Amino acid sequence: MNQLSAPWRIEWVEQEDPEFEGCTFCALPGADGTDREWNLLARGESAYVLLNNHPYNPGHAMVIPHTHTGEYRDLDAEALLAKERLVQRTLDAMDAALGPDGYNVGYNLGGSAAGGSIDDHLHAHIVPRWDGDTNFMPMISDTKVIVEAVTDTYDRLHEAFGEQDGVTTSEDDQAVVVEDA
Repeated sequence: MNQLSAPWRIEWVEQEDPEFEGCTFCALPGADGTDREWNLLARGESAYVLLNNHPYNPGHAMVIPHTHTGEYRDLDAEALLAKERLVQRTLDAMDAALGPDGYNVGYNLGGSAAGGSIDDHLHAHIVPRWDGDTNFMPMISDTKVIVEAVTDTYDRLHEAFGEQDGVTTSEDDQAVVVEDA
């Protein structure tokens, strides 16, 4: 019998799910604790970048506008441009920190039919991809192997965001502040 071991995941498994009043994506930027505890990587005036707690691959992040809406067309031109510019910056940080071979970038629009777990607050998923990152595990055993701890990925991406032009960094446990486009 083959065994799959990921002891670093116990910290994530044992954590308690946070309980926020209202929308999680509205509450997270002001939540108690450090940005690192919440996996919040970068903040702009109009949007922020959050690592996904249930990643498809290492580095799976979301760019989330501060505007609470589930409808893409509700964002005004300024908020839309700033959010999409933050998507570009996230791709740049991922290139520098992770060196993937490609990306999947997308939205789950239209409620539960689109497959999203949070459908009332728009967010863009950015999933780094590597040649060969899909192997037999998901195909025959319905198991996805994540090869790096989310906290380690956070550190690598945080550093890459911090090296970009037009950003301010304070402490390692606080998100990089990004100027909106």
